[in-house]
Amino acid sequence: MNKKLLLGDEAIALGAINAGLSGVYAYPGTPSTEITEFIQHNPLARQRDIKSQWCTNEKTAMEAALGMSYAGRRALVCMKHVGMNVCADAFVNSAITGVNGGLVVVAADDPSMHSSQNEQDSRFYAKFALVPTFEPSNQQEAYDMMSVAFDLSEKMKVPVVMRIVTRLAHSRAAVAIGEAIEQNEFNASNDRWVLLPAIARQKYVSLIEKQPQLEEAAETSQFNTMEKVGGGKGIVACGIAYNYVKEAMGNSANILKISQYPLPQKAIKQFAADCAEIIVVEDGQPVVEEDIKKLLGADYPVRGRLTGLLPRTGELTPDNVAAALSAETTTPRDPAKNLAPRPPQLCKGCGHRDVYGALVKIIEDYPDARVFGDIGCYTLGALPPFRALASCVDMGASITMAKGAADAGLHPAIAVIGDSTFTHSGMTGLLDAVNANADITVIISDNLTTGMTGGQDSAGLNKYEAICRGLGVDPAHLHVVTPLPKNIDAIAQLIRDEIDYKGVSVIIPRRECIQTAARHAREAARKKQA
Repeated sequence: MNKKLLLGDEAIALGAINAGLSGVYAYPGTPSTEITEFIQHNPLARQRDIKSQWCTNEKTAMEAALGMSYAGRRALVCMKHVGMNVCADAFVNSAITGVNGGLVVVAADDPSMHSSQNEQDSRFYAKFALVPTFEPSNQQEAYDMMSVAFDLSEKMKVPVVMRIVTRLAHSRAAVAIGEAIEQNEFNASNDRWVLLPAIARQKYVSLIEKQPQLEEAAETSQFNTMEKVGGGKGIVACGIAYNYVKEAMGNSANILKISQYPLPQKAIKQFAADCAEIIVVEDGQPVVEEDIKKLLGADYPVRGRLTGLLPRTGELTPDNVAAALSAETTTPRDPAKNLAPRPPQLCKGCGHRDVYGALVKIIEDYPDARVFGDIGCYTLGALPPFRALASCVDMGASITMAKGAADAGLHPAIAVIGDSTFTHSGMTGLLDAVNANADITVIISDNLTTGMTGGQDSAGLNKYEAICRGLGVDPAHLHVVTPLPKNIDAIAQLIRDEIDYKGVSVIIPRRECIQTAARHAREAARKKQA
């Protein structure tokens, strides 16, 4: 074996390639993006023609991966935690159809919301769908788990979830790398994956019947380990939290490490029998703590995030874990001093800035105006100096929220959405608005890329006017403009004109992201020199 210094995301990617992967399907979302990017640039992945094009959204990614699995090949789906909401229909039903080739779904959770709208815990989704979950505690496990997860998926004919968190995804460690195995041969399923009620009921029974085997796989998993030093308190540490516990306690504590689910109930009962109490340390929501409370009964003391021993919100840290496990209050590391705050801002020269420059003029002229925002770099328009956005809820919500507000009598109702977000989940909202002839003005701020996550390809590149016309937008009220400082007054006047139109208007400010433009210029210069 050789060793490589890898991000957690990169360890997952390389583990999947070496486990015989044939396709990765994903929509970019921090902290999961680097998994797909690594595969796209990996020499062996290119040699093996591993499919790795970005998908329009997480639902299409999940469905494409399921199609590859149907054909007998191994597929990986990658997304951030809120992407699980988008693909939930296909994901939950894939547990009932079952799989053919191995299918692993990586959900990258973001405790503390470093770049997200919420702190949801993807282990709930796996539990809801009745499928196994792997939760690596370090980069080596992230690599090793991929082959085990694919094998378990094919053995049990179910999709498998790998849940990671931001600190694991974006930290590096040395990882011992093994040899790559061959990809599966094409072998299309002969089973019927048709979820008509009569078939679905039979398949659901089959899924239920697999649960004892999935539980036994967790009981005997190499990733679930027990360390005993005697009586006293026992610590159940899940995934990355195991590292914080070891840092705080060393080898002086009773620790049950859990990195594979369903919850190993036999191991927990055995562990609890030798301990006076259980402390559950898990990053995210108190999924395991709640289950252990139910398993051990009301009289057995179980503490963790639910009881306030650990913070109920935010990610775990070595400091708050050490404080929870110590009888004394520990002093956290001193934060850096004399540092001025640096709130995030749109890049200097970004086209979104000029869009908001025009919108600020509009808001001054229309006191009742509300601008409904969306997910992307342009969400920063909610912050100074613009303070332009009234809302930003989820991918694609801007258009439908503007429609609903207009239905309630709000005027003007303006939606701002990015190019990638529009194709991700804004098109259906625009169709609703067109069908209702809603009195809204939609701004599709097109920077020719998926800018917020690093400049991945945008699914609708150079297709937005055609898409809008196809959805029924009146061509007379579909405009493309160039967002530059010199054009702000003209863009503002165009928005005013379209606000006066009683129907759906779409304005597309188009200028390439300055980050990708600079990257393309450097690439062109290198080619010219070569």
